[in-house]
Amino acid sequence: MTAPDFEDLLRGLTPQVLGTLVRRYGRFEGCEDAVQEAVLAAAVQWPSEGVPDNPRGWLVTVASRRLIDQVRGDSARRERERATAAAAVVPEEVPDTDDTLLLLFLCCHPALTAASQTALTLRAVGGLTTAEIARAFLVPEATMAARISRAKQRIRAAGGSFELPGGSLSEGGIPADEREERLRVVLHVLYLIFNEGYTASSGGELHRLDLAREAIRLTRMVRAQLPEDGEVAGLLALMLLTHARRAARTTASGDLVPLAAQDRTVWDRALIEEGTALVKEALAGPELGPYRLQAAIAATHADAASAGDTDWRQVYALYLILERIAPNPMVTLNRAVALAETEGPETGLALLATLDADTRMAGHHRLLSVRAHLLERAGDTAGAYEYYRRAARATASLAERRYLEARAGRVRPAR
Repeated sequence: MTAPDFEDLLRGLTPQVLGTLVRRYGRFEGCEDAVQEAVLAAAVQWPSEGVPDNPRGWLVTVASRRLIDQVRGDSARRERERATAAAAVVPEEVPDTDDTLLLLFLCCHPALTAASQTALTLRAVGGLTTAEIARAFLVPEATMAARISRAKQRIRAAGGSFELPGGSLSEGGIPADEREERLRVVLHVLYLIFNEGYTASSGGELHRLDLAREAIRLTRMVRAQLPEDGEVAGLLALMLLTHARRAARTTASGDLVPLAAQDRTVWDRALIEEGTALVKEALAGPELGPYRLQAAIAATHADAASAGDTDWRQVYALYLILERIAPNPMVTLNRAVALAETEGPETGLALLATLDADTRMAGHHRLLSVRAHLLERAGDTAGAYEYYRRAARATASLAERRYLEARAGRVRPAR
C-alpha cells in the first residue's frame, strides 16, 4: 500500500475504533488519546510489517492496552510496557458493527453547548483539523482551539463519560426531546463535513472526496435508523444533488469551473434522480426545515438543462423562506446572487451591503468574490478587479485562488 492508502485506511478506521472504545469504557478523552497512540503505532509498523488481516481489531487491541496503561498509572504502565514490548499484537475479535454513528451521537453530549458539540464531533469523527473547523465556523483558529479544550473539560466535569440513554436512536431509545436536540447537532456536523469535502477550505485540491463520501455514508446510516425524519432525508438529498456535480466542477488541470459554466452532461444522473426523489418525499412532510429547503434549491438547479434555464425566481423564493426560518449571513449572500439574477446586479449589490456590518463576514472571501462578480456584471470593472484580488488573497484554497486571480486578470483595467 502507498502512503496515501495507509492514510485513507487509518482515517476511516479511527472514528470506528474510537466509537468502540468509548462504548466500552466511557472515557472519551482517554479513549481519544489511546486511539491516537494506536494510529501512530500503526503508521510506523504497518508500512514495514504489512497491514494485519483485521486492522480494526488490531487498532482496538492496541488502543485498549494504551487506555488500560493510562488508568493503571505511569508506574504500572512502564512495567506493562516492559512485559509486552516484544509481544506481537493479536487482534481481538471485534463485532462487525460500525460504531461511528454511535460516536456521532455521543459527541452531542448534553453537558456541551451546541457549538462545542459540533466542534468536538468534527475533530473526533470527521478528522478535521482545528484550522478547518475554525474556517467552517467563521472564527479564528485560537478561538476554536479554546472551544474544543473547554468541551473536553466539560466532559471531565460531567464525570468523564458519555451516556446514551437506551442505546438506540429510535423512538424506544433516547427521549424524544433529547433525541431531536442531538440529531439537530449531528446533522449540522455532517453538513459541515460534507461542505469541507465538497469545497476544501485550504490546500491545492478543490475536493476532499474522502470527507464528502464519509458524510454521505454517515447520513445514509442516520436515515436508515430514522427513515421518517424529513430533515434527515433533506440533508441526504442536498448532499447527493450537490455531489452529483463534482466531476464538472474542475478542469483536467484542477481549475475551478463555476456552476454557470459547468458541462451538465457529466453530472451524475443517478445521484440526481435519488436526490430529487428524496426532496419530493421530504417536502411532503408537515413542516419545512433548512435542509429540506436547501435540497429544494439544489433540485431546482439540477432540473435546469442549462444555466440559462434555471428558475431563479423559485431559487430566490426558497432562499427568502430559508432566511426567515434559519437566518445566516451565507443564506443572505446566496439570496443576493439569486436576486441579482432576477432583478439585476445593482439590487444584488444593495443586499450584499447589508452584510458589511456582520463581523462573521468581514473579509470573507465569498462575500468579496460575489461582490466582485456583481460589480463585473454591473460594468464596474475597476471595482470588480479590486474585489477579485482581495478575495484571492483571503482564500486558503489554491484552486479558488487561481480562479479568482484569473477573473481579476480578465477585468484588469488598462494602464
